[in-house]
Amino acid sequence: MATPATTPQPVLDKPLLHYGSRVLERTAPGTPRAEYRILDISPLTPHIGAEIGGVDLTRPLSKELVTELRLALLEWKVIFFRDQHGFTPDHHLALAGVWGEPEVNPFFPQSKTAGVSRLAKDAMAVGQENIWHSDHSFMAAPAQGSVLRAVEVPLTGGDTMWADMHAAYDNLSASMKARVEGLTAVHDWVPSWGATMTEEQIAHFRKSLPPVEHPVVVRHPRTGRKLLYVNEPFTTRIVGLSEEENRELLDLLVLQARIPEYQVRFRWQPDSIAIWDNIAVQHYAINDYYPQRRVMERIAVAGVPLS
Repeated sequence: MATPATTPQPVLDKPLLHYGSRVLERTAPGTPRAEYRILDISPLTPHIGAEIGGVDLTRPLSKELVTELRLALLEWKVIFFRDQHGFTPDHHLALAGVWGEPEVNPFFPQSKTAGVSRLAKDAMAVGQENIWHSDHSFMAAPAQGSVLRAVEVPLTGGDTMWADMHAAYDNLSASMKARVEGLTAVHDWVPSWGATMTEEQIAHFRKSLPPVEHPVVVRHPRTGRKLLYVNEPFTTRIVGLSEEENRELLDLLVLQARIPEYQVRFRWQPDSIAIWDNIAVQHYAINDYYPQRRVMERIAVAGVPLS
């Protein structure tokens, strides 16, 4: 008896249901591996995140060290340093200056040193950064990077995670890549930062921070490698799509950051420092330490318009 022919089933484009191996490239294929003479590189995953030894960031930064720091960040997307005792705001500014000028977040409290944001969380000021996001994507030229120092950490909890958005793009299906190519999305701070503001406060900040548009698929400003550039708190809609299409597509895209294979997780200690490429990654500050105290100091590095 002949086996009845089966009707081909449509291929459902649901990236979050994919399992098995994934494409996890540290750098774009064909990129030569960087060589380091000063930095001691200890990878935390094969493609994102490395702890760096062999360097005291309180000492003057030589040209050779600056070159290797820039190479390491491009290769690993987020790099970590331990036991940087005696690290002052002046050291912080000098380290951020390896990549550019400080950029102030208008919604963050500032420390006594211009450009340094002090983020103190405890039972009275609960952390609200526990959502996957890219810093300052609501600006026309989003921050290209951030330098974060741990001042005081809880006994347990308070880790931070980063997600590789190159990997998020690489693992989209061919049909999804074709679907999002050339699309732009609106980024706006009002749904998040504005939630606790009065109408007058929103109007005040709106004058200098109107909604902006960025490509859904961005080419990294330094490497040219493609990455997915949408995030949950700040990306409000994709231009030219209906409300139903927006919700369906944007929900799929922002959820890509949640896939564990794209992530690295860092356990903070006092005087630990993290530096990340804010275009290539998103991050998530885990809020599991309440009501313990957690104090961090951050400098964002000014960026350029994206394409």
